[in-house]
Amino acid sequence: MSRADRFLKACRREPVDTIPVWLMRQAGRYMPVYRELRAKYGILEIIKAPDLAMEVTLQPINAFDLDAAIIFADILPPLEGMGLDLEFVKGDGPVLHNPIRRLADIEALQTPPAEEALSYTIQAVRQTRQALNGVVPLIGFSAAPFTLASYAIEGGSSRNYERTKALMYDEPDGWRKLMEKFTIVITDYLRGQAAAGAQALQIFDSWVGALSPYDYQEKVLPYVQRIIANVRESAPGVPIIYFGTGTSGWLPLFAEAGSDVVGVDWRIDIAAARETLGDDVAIQGNMDPLVLLSSVPQIKKQASRILDSVNGGRGYIFNLGHGVIKSTPEAHVAALVDFVHSHGKR
Repeated sequence: MSRADRFLKACRREPVDTIPVWLMRQAGRYMPVYRELRAKYGILEIIKAPDLAMEVTLQPINAFDLDAAIIFADILPPLEGMGLDLEFVKGDGPVLHNPIRRLADIEALQTPPAEEALSYTIQAVRQTRQALNGVVPLIGFSAAPFTLASYAIEGGSSRNYERTKALMYDEPDGWRKLMEKFTIVITDYLRGQAAAGAQALQIFDSWVGALSPYDYQEKVLPYVQRIIANVRESAPGVPIIYFGTGTSGWLPLFAEAGSDVVGVDWRIDIAAARETLGDDVAIQGNMDPLVLLSSVPQIKKQASRILDSVNGGRGYIFNLGHGVIKSTPEAHVAALVDFVHSHGKR
C-alpha cells in the first residue's frame, strides 16, 4: 500500500498496511526552508500567492514520509472577505482592527462566494493537487463557526473569551445571525476546496472547548452539523475531520457533529477516546506537541504508548494533539514519522 492510499483508507475505517501519520502545522516556522521564505514575504502574502502557498505545502512532504499534505493557509482569511480588517502583527499574532462589538457589526458582515473572496487558496489547492501527482492526498480546511467568532469578536487571541461569551449569552438573535453567516461562508469555502481537488477536509474548532457542554450543544453544534451535512452532500466521498481542543469531557456531543473522523487533543487517553466514540468514526491524534522537544528515545516512548493503546485498530490516524510548535527540531519530526510507520505495522 502506498502513501497515496493509507490516510484516506484510515479515514474510511478500511484496513491499512501501517498507521498513517500527518501533523497539524506540519508546514511552517519550525522548518528552515519556510523561515527563509518568510524572511522575504509576510504570512498573508504567502497565503495569497498560490505558487508560494503550494511551495510551503510541499516542503514537509519533500522532507518527511508523511501520509497527507494539508494546504498552507490560515483559519482567519475568511473574515477578510466578510469585511473585517485582518493583520498578522509580529509578536502579537492575528489582530482584527474592526472587531464585532454590536449587532450592527453582525448585520454588516458579508457572505461572498469563496471563489471570489478566497480564490487564492482555492487556486492553491488546484495547483498543489496537480503538483502532488497522487503521491499523497491533499487536505483542505476551515475554522468552525465558534472559533471564527472568537477571533472576530475578541479582535485576536483570547484566554477567557469574555466578549464572545457575553454576546452569545446576552444577544441570542445576534449570535444566531452570526453563526448563520459563518455557516454560509465555511460551507462554501469547504465545498470550493473539495471541488478544486482537496481529497479530505478538516474543520478546526480549536477553541470550542472553552464552552460548557450545554452551550456547545445549544449554540454551536447545530451549525457545525449543518456545515458537515451540506459539504458531504456536495462532495460525497470526501472524508471530513472535525478537530477541537479541550473537548474530552464531552466527546459524545462532539461526535454528534457527524464527521467521518474526530480529532482529539492530548488531554485524553486515545484508547478512552476510542471507547467513548465507538467504531462508527475514525479517530485522529493525539501526542502532546511538546513531546517533540524531548529526546528521540522519549518521543518514541510516547508515540509507542499511544500506538499500543490504539492496538492496530482500523480507522486510526496518528497526529499531534495540536500543531507543531516553532522550536521543534526537524530531525525529531523525521524520527517520529518513521517510528509511527515502523511501529504501526505490528
